Amino acid sequence: MKAVLYPNFQKKNALGCARDVCDVLKQYGIQVSVSSEYISEFADKTFVLFEDINEAVKNSDIVIAIGGDGTILRCAKFLIGTDTKLLGINTGTLGFMAGLEADQLDKLSQLKAGKFEISERMTIDVVIHEKGKDTVFTALNEVSARSGSFRICDFEVYSNDYLVGKYRADGVLFSTPSGSTAYALSAGGPVIEPDLECIEMTLICPHSLFSRATLFSAERKLKITDRTAGADSIVISVDGELNKRIGENESIEIMRGRNTLKFVNLIGNSFHESLCRKMCKPIK
Repeated sequence: MKAVLYPNFQKKNALGCARDVCDVLKQYGIQVSVSSEYISEFADKTFVLFEDINEAVKNSDIVIAIGGDGTILRCAKFLIGTDTKLLGINTGTLGFMAGLEADQLDKLSQLKAGKFEISERMTIDVVIHEKGKDTVFTALNEVSARSGSFRICDFEVYSNDYLVGKYRADGVLFSTPSGSTAYALSAGGPVIEPDLECIEMTLICPHSLFSRATLFSAERKLKITDRTAGADSIVISVDGELNKRIGENESIEIMRGRNTLKFVNLIGNSFHESLCRKMCKPIK
């Protein structure tokens, strides 16, 4: 069995946690690989392999992301299109997507024994039409569309070419069930169990007295068309990273992703237990 570590050393205690993970995995006979850029941090761990992360994830059983939710999201991009599993170890503030906390490393022994559950998460693809070609990006959490100038914007949303509505708002989010507890939750959207398959649409600060989040079947093909006049065009962000600007009367399409991601659950916590433990109390 082979595991790849994806640590974020900007997070407090991430380096110490990553080194401890190496020792625990070695103890249970699991081969450990780390990106070549971290040779100095693991130079004394003679059993660690140093490889390019893009190639290592293709030939591994599991990737272990060490950090917060942002670290897990960035790590997930490397796994798209592979059968490799993902386990997050939280050394951040919330770590809602993480399967373990930094003080639960003894649970890693269950990997070799196969004593774990898999949660398969859907993704969404966003198609951006530009200069005669289509570019596809994949999101695990959400695609956001909002004004690049922080002003209110006008847009239309279609489902399978049927007009759902014309809106004035700061923007709109299209989320997976996994992303329902992220930006969409802060924008007033519902909590959705990650095993469900649907696409959530949540308006960001709508200029309306009546506005609610809408759930679409995962089989729907959604489209947003920018109707904002002038230079205040809409900016598209994918999982908080990619920024692409579309102009007036231009559109993007959102649909079920071609790939799913497999998250490892070692401690048997249900989604609702994790939700209450991490979100039903103030974050210190």
